[in-house]
Amino acid sequence: MFFDPRYFIFALPGLLLALLAQWHVRSTFSKYAQVPTANRVSGLQAANILMRNNGLTNIGVKGIPGQLTDHYDPREKAISLSDSSAQNSIASVAVVAHELGHAQQDAEGYVPLKLRGAIVPAVQIGGWVGPILFFAGFLLGITQLAWLGVIAFGLTTIFALVTLPVEFDASNRAMRMLQSSGVLVGDELSGARSVLTAAALTYVAAALQSILTMLYYITLLSGGSRRRN
Repeated sequence: MFFDPRYFIFALPGLLLALLAQWHVRSTFSKYAQVPTANRVSGLQAANILMRNNGLTNIGVKGIPGQLTDHYDPREKAISLSDSSAQNSIASVAVVAHELGHAQQDAEGYVPLKLRGAIVPAVQIGGWVGPILFFAGFLLGITQLAWLGVIAFGLTTIFALVTLPVEFDASNRAMRMLQSSGVLVGDELSGARSVLTAAALTYVAAALQSILTMLYYITLLSGGSRRRN
């Protein structure tokens, strides 16, 4: 068995931030999910208004089970809205606008979104193969294999970093859509911003976790190389 207490030095900050981010996004969403919009517009109605106002009439809208499971699929050109996002609330409208922000990115050929989509297949493999190759190489003393694992896992770090501008930009687009459409008014826009900011923190936490894991791997390899030399 391999146990290294140094792992917790690298893992703990990212883990704590991830837990904080999950708590913050759920509490913020729950708060504004209980506040109906002044215009009595549901998330589903907001989707139709925002798509019409922003030339996204070719985008499909589908339902998906769960809460905060909403996403945009560039292959199907459709947004999937969870049950909670179809309701009449500030939180629902904010989430819908965010997903339409992704649809707008796709329509305009936003480069970070295209890059993220291009590396998804490699990330899906590297995310679980990378650690296996790393620890196999590290424990067996095969440095080249361990570094191959670092490179494979590094794809997940690149994905996490590329995700940041994609998500931040989608939220900024969402706020511009909401402001110009009049779907939300006054303090409702501040509430929507709070929901989107809380969601963005989860992506920051994911990026930090990935970066710290990479640093841990590199630290182990560097230390092991010095001892063998």
